[in-house]
Amino acid sequence: MPLLQCRRQSRKTTGRTMMSKAITRRTSLILGASALFAPQVLRAQTTTLPDKPIRLLVGFPAGGGTDVMARLIAEPLRQRTGRNIVIENKVGASGTVAGATLKTSPTDGSVICYMPSATVMQKLSMVNVPFDPQADMAPITMAGTLQTVYCVSPTIGVNTLAEYVEWLKKNPTRASFGSTAMGSSTHFFGLMLGQAVGRPLEAVAYRGAAPLVSDLQGGHITGGCGSITDFIDHHRQGVVKILVTSGARPTASAPDLPTGASLGFPVLQLSGWYAFFAPAGTPPNLVEAWGNELRPVLELPEIKKRLAELGLEVETSTPKQFSDRLSSDMVQWQKVMDAVGYKPT
Repeated sequence: MPLLQCRRQSRKTTGRTMMSKAITRRTSLILGASALFAPQVLRAQTTTLPDKPIRLLVGFPAGGGTDVMARLIAEPLRQRTGRNIVIENKVGASGTVAGATLKTSPTDGSVICYMPSATVMQKLSMVNVPFDPQADMAPITMAGTLQTVYCVSPTIGVNTLAEYVEWLKKNPTRASFGSTAMGSSTHFFGLMLGQAVGRPLEAVAYRGAAPLVSDLQGGHITGGCGSITDFIDHHRQGVVKILVTSGARPTASAPDLPTGASLGFPVLQLSGWYAFFAPAGTPPNLVEAWGNELRPVLELPEIKKRLAELGLEVETSTPKQFSDRLSSDMVQWQKVMDAVGYKPT
């Protein structure tokens, strides 16, 4: 077999093995949850939701962080409501395909979407996003907050941000990082980091976390930026090394990870979240009904524990509270884009 083909085959095999282990662990979280939730939410509640299968849209592939969280939530939600919850993975364009699908979905309460702020943010950073989060979607509730992280390949032999900066000085031609969603916080946090440490970094687009983690493991790219839910399992396994998080305080899922502020860079703060949306035009009573079903499920002790293990700190809201936060975050994200000199593409 030619050398190049051998290398490609080895890389594919390594990536498949690594990702298989991660997906297996994440699948075990879901299966374990199914058994433990039953005593708490087994009896279906009286609900005004439509008596038909519910479509839960997810903009990322099966087995990824977003999909795993959605499936964890869907199981107790099914038990609570007595409705069949069908996960639909509408993959593509950094999650915006799911938003476009939601935009044209029925407004009878039968379709909702689980979406990260990284996808919503692209309304500001990209010219042709196929939906407007404030006009085409009806906020139901926040699910929780999460941090963005910057990690490196174990092949470069650095364990701290200071060591990484010294490594960049010696390897200026390798000052690049993979981003799981260009034009989002997982892109801008990497640019912010480069500015803060005085070593400009160049973003490389990746179609999600799985291929990025595979390339980090193999040393094909040296840095990566994404949500903590994308990388925390791989960090624990030694597949990648997380150097810094974007939180104002350490994350509960990994309190040993340093924040930018703790390392002397208070500007390195960027908050993210996950939330549930319905299509715009969904009657207020149905939006309220969805919130009344989702908030108790998210607050279940076992759900909170398992989501925390994946990097999401549960925080719920009313539709009005979340709508207000979305508006303020859009202003803050625009300031971040201006600070890093990013223009919509």
